Amino acid sequence: MKKGISTILIVMIIMSMLTGCTTGGKTQYDKFSETYFGTFDTIIQIVGYTKTEEEFKEYANMIYERMLELHKLFDKYNNYEGINNIKTINDNAGIQPVKVEKEIIDLIQLCKDFYEETGGKTNIAMGAVLEIWSQYRDEAETDPENAKIPPMEDLLEANEHTDINKVIVDVENSTVFLEDPEMRIDVGAVAKGFATEIVAKEVEKAGLKSAIISAGGNIRTIGKPLDGIRERWGVGIQNPDSFVDNTADSLIETVFINDASVVTSGDYQRFYMVGNKVIHHLIDPDTLMPGEYYRAVTIVTPDSGLADFLSTSAFLMPFEDSKALVESFESVEGLWVLKDGTVEATEGMKKIMKSYGATGAKAE
Repeated sequence: MKKGISTILIVMIIMSMLTGCTTGGKTQYDKFSETYFGTFDTIIQIVGYTKTEEEFKEYANMIYERMLELHKLFDKYNNYEGINNIKTINDNAGIQPVKVEKEIIDLIQLCKDFYEETGGKTNIAMGAVLEIWSQYRDEAETDPENAKIPPMEDLLEANEHTDINKVIVDVENSTVFLEDPEMRIDVGAVAKGFATEIVAKEVEKAGLKSAIISAGGNIRTIGKPLDGIRERWGVGIQNPDSFVDNTADSLIETVFINDASVVTSGDYQRFYMVGNKVIHHLIDPDTLMPGEYYRAVTIVTPDSGLADFLSTSAFLMPFEDSKALVESFESVEGLWVLKDGTVEATEGMKKIMKSYGATGAKAE
């Protein structure tokens, strides 16, 4: 089983454990859950409170169908009939602009804008570099005894084709053009979070009042739990050293939120081993190697797309710079698990952390 899937299963167990309805409360809403696989190559789990199971299933199906649409749009690997997606853009690099749906325009424009604000640590134009790392990771999964790190000369050559300014977005004509024929874009650092935010807003507008959506560990809550007991959702943050065991030891912290997102980037989520060294998937654009500062970084903020983007950027910066970045954004909080296991957090994050006394209990 791939490491990414293992992590997702852990998140599912954590969600099931923390979102269960406590007995004793009376409410007109019941709790239901649904799990899907096949969008963004991950597991989508939905837990929500509705008046009937039929109502819940309608919302759950709406979430799944929309996530599937967005998966196809943001896919860099596959073609789909009648759809211009990220792969279509890459296939036409240096050839011609590609007309795409508004969701792709919005995603790429967001990534370009935040690229400047975050010091260029999350660069969707790094596809050529990330393809090399992906190839070596795939080979390591097939033949772990001969796992290798890519030669730096290959990475440096690919890095010549990562200038995000050569990603040309024409909003008026809804086209994207890669000026460099060797460039490839990769939106993996933000696509799940961006899609989850779109879906959450749409399903809330359709009438869903209370839910928690997990898209491969990208958590987005809607409203509060309507169990008649709690006022806030409890979301577990995984201990990077834990296994799938459904115990409190698998969590390093719990945060309590409503109408917000919790997104973690960690060195344990997708990796392979070269000897005793963990080679994870979060690549620093300055060194072209996996980031070395943390075990994990968690971001809490209302927008899931921003949370996804910032969790990657913050992971790839030294702590003081990383914390300054997080604190420069309004309504964004961060938690860092350092290499030695030490946990650091912003002051706003501490206010919603269980270890600092926060709870999901109903207010008196």
